[in-house]
Amino acid sequence: MNAAARTVHAACPHDCPDTCAMRVTVEGGRVVRIAGDPEHPSTAGALCTKVSRYAERTYHPERLLHPLKRVGRKGEGRFERISWDEALDAVAVRLKAIAARDAQAIVPYSYAGTMGLLQGESMAARFWHRLGASRLERTICSSAGGEALAATYGGKVGMHLRFFAQSKLIVVWGSNSIASNLHFWTLAQQAKRDGAKLWCIDPRRTETADKCHRHLALRPGTDGALALALMHELVVHGWIDRDYVARHVEGFDALRERALQWPPARAAAVCGVPADDIRELARDYGTTKPAAIRLNYGMQRVAGGGNAVRLVALLPCLVGAWRDAAGGLLLSSSGWFAPHRDDAALQRPDLLGGRRPRTVNMATIGDALLHPGGGGFGPRIDALVVYNSNPVAIAPESPKVAAGFARDDLLTVVLEQFATDTVDHADIVLPATTQLEHLDVHTSYGHTDVLINEPAIAPLGEAKPNTQIFRELAARMGYDEPCFADDDEALLRQALRGVDLRELRGRGWVALPLPDAPFADGGFLTPSGKARVDAPGVGVADVVPNHECAESAPALAARYPLAMISPPARHFLNSTFVNVRSLRSVEGEPRLEIHPDDATPRGIASGMRVRVFNDRGRYRCTAEVSTRARPGVVNALGIWWRKFGVDGTNVNEVTSQRLTDLGRAPTFYDCLVEVQAEPAA
Repeated sequence: MNAAARTVHAACPHDCPDTCAMRVTVEGGRVVRIAGDPEHPSTAGALCTKVSRYAERTYHPERLLHPLKRVGRKGEGRFERISWDEALDAVAVRLKAIAARDAQAIVPYSYAGTMGLLQGESMAARFWHRLGASRLERTICSSAGGEALAATYGGKVGMHLRFFAQSKLIVVWGSNSIASNLHFWTLAQQAKRDGAKLWCIDPRRTETADKCHRHLALRPGTDGALALALMHELVVHGWIDRDYVARHVEGFDALRERALQWPPARAAAVCGVPADDIRELARDYGTTKPAAIRLNYGMQRVAGGGNAVRLVALLPCLVGAWRDAAGGLLLSSSGWFAPHRDDAALQRPDLLGGRRPRTVNMATIGDALLHPGGGGFGPRIDALVVYNSNPVAIAPESPKVAAGFARDDLLTVVLEQFATDTVDHADIVLPATTQLEHLDVHTSYGHTDVLINEPAIAPLGEAKPNTQIFRELAARMGYDEPCFADDDEALLRQALRGVDLRELRGRGWVALPLPDAPFADGGFLTPSGKARVDAPGVGVADVVPNHECAESAPALAARYPLAMISPPARHFLNSTFVNVRSLRSVEGEPRLEIHPDDATPRGIASGMRVRVFNDRGRYRCTAEVSTRARPGVVNALGIWWRKFGVDGTNVNEVTSQRLTDLGRAPTFYDCLVEVQAEPAA
């Protein structure tokens, strides 16, 4: 290594449970290497293919490095360069005028483009609270599952990642862990080598399913029925840990009665899997200790997703799996950080005063932008400020989203690193820094360590951190409260409680002080300390059918007989990394996996262009006839930017804005379509 080289502690900023600790090597002011931190227990020196190429993303020739003003029609992506003063002055003038009428006509739109506490919602949240803008209901990914965990356990908490290596049975439920949870998968493979049995539950035969001993390819949205059938077998065969249930579970009798209504044969008919496979899984789960479930968020993106998560989350309580550190369940660990995060100090909701702005659900932004009441009540949306998100690509029912963003009377300001589909519809574009160029601090939803991200290099071009952009915009709005003068170092000191910042910055990460087996003797985060079957306001968990299926919508299913799910392509992370040419070249082009039983009667062969459609829209892609799809289900791998898709569309042309049973989340995987082969040119 060059004698002048230095190494900086960093953290992966992306929406992934691994939240990797990184070491960034800098020579001559330029990043020359990014590697996983070998001393961080869960990262263990390894990064995924995507993030190992993060320097390529930062130095990408298409980085946005200067403020821009639109000169073409919305959607064309034609801009001219302007100064920061001109850009911020123009935004402030427009926002002031709109706020003078009703600040609720201004809507922020953001999500997890960065998971950082500073560059996510710190100075930005202060700005919106002071302005009194509409509040955003951030539901696009995980709110159904999160609300379900809170209803059952009292918070988004679970077992420790590292103990999966010691489990004797691991159920990977709704997760393609090889692609989306690499470090968990490393531990699962270690357990497998030591004799553990691995089950995968997923409609798609994923790369993860290939490596497990058994795979249940159930129909999308039927996870709750499967969970109840497993409970049926646990009850009938006496595999319930009666002592644990008696002391640490509220409402078991009601759950028992519900489970007895779901014998394996009934669930098999609903789920589309053999009853004997359900019995085998139940036997394995009821008789193997320690048993662990790695649940992921794909399974909650259906009408009954919240109830399904509640049912799965109760399984480890019924068998007493929580008694052992290597037993239990992990969907999210983010709730463990709640006592250590000072969100009120960081985001300053007190700046609202007595105002109570309306809330706009980010999953229904298409309807909200096209509705004269901004989504049902309050003023029309006149301004949208987008950061850490790409709604034109990722929001459901994108024909409506694109139409809303195309409104000439809508002010759209976008903070971004690249010319995304959303940027193409912007009036003003403000260049934002990447993770290598700013300070941040991260918690995780897959492990229990706090990570620091130090800036490795100076911002390229004229890019600025989100915090600085909102700081400068606040000054132009005339906001003179002292909190708007806090620099990022001050924000860092305010963000955390009970975390030694010297240790954090010296080592790069700090582990939370938590017991190895957090619920070995109960102690759930509910008021009673018990896991809840019958949660206040939501009742006893039950099977909720999909909005779009033969049982609930037979006429619709007759016209559109194929269920469609849209799991992420292996080399993308939501819509991030789609513009990195080396990763996009590996993915090739937008693909639709279709089972031979569905392809043959439709005259579809691999490599053919097909049209995927329903009443909401259509998109074109390339078919891949494959047994990775189960009969009756097609897998549209996403999320491609629309501009890289055929005809400027992507899979969200056909998804819906209908919401889940809990958490008001989108139902991306609750979608019926038909597929037709296109004639050869």
